[in-house]
Amino acid sequence: MMGPEAVRTVLMVVLLAVLVAGCASQPKPEPVVVNIAEAKELTRQAWEAQQQGRTSDALKRYREAFRLNPGNALTANNLALLLREQGRFAEAVAVLEEGLGHSPGTAELHYNLAVISELYLLDLDTALEHYRRYRELAAPEGKLVAGWIADLERRLD
Repeated sequence: MMGPEAVRTVLMVVLLAVLVAGCASQPKPEPVVVNIAEAKELTRQAWEAQQQGRTSDALKRYREAFRLNPGNALTANNLALLLREQGRFAEAVAVLEEGLGHSPGTAELHYNLAVISELYLLDLDTALEHYRRYRELAAPEGKLVAGWIADLERRLD
């Protein structure tokens, strides 16, 4: 017969084995490839192309820059705004959400996600959530959306 310490040891070994087996079976996320220098240059080229009216070239370069460095909030924002200009609202939202996954404290990403959600997708709950977050992050400029927040709250009640 095993004593309490031996039983505790066996249970710990079994629990550890289950934990290790469970972790081993979980799919590992693919690592994000970050090439900051190349992404920065592509973002610069995209901005230049956008200013010259070469929208498809700008879009291609922003996409590649974002793929190389999804943590760059400026690239995410510019790509999303260009997609919005083309009426590709769902894609713009996806870019903003991914950008927020990497840079959750970037007020502009919250603001643009709120605007697209409210005006183009009529997703008032998402808009309200991101206007509120923008207001928190962008003090004192965040006060400018207080009226919009109040309006959305009334419309959602």
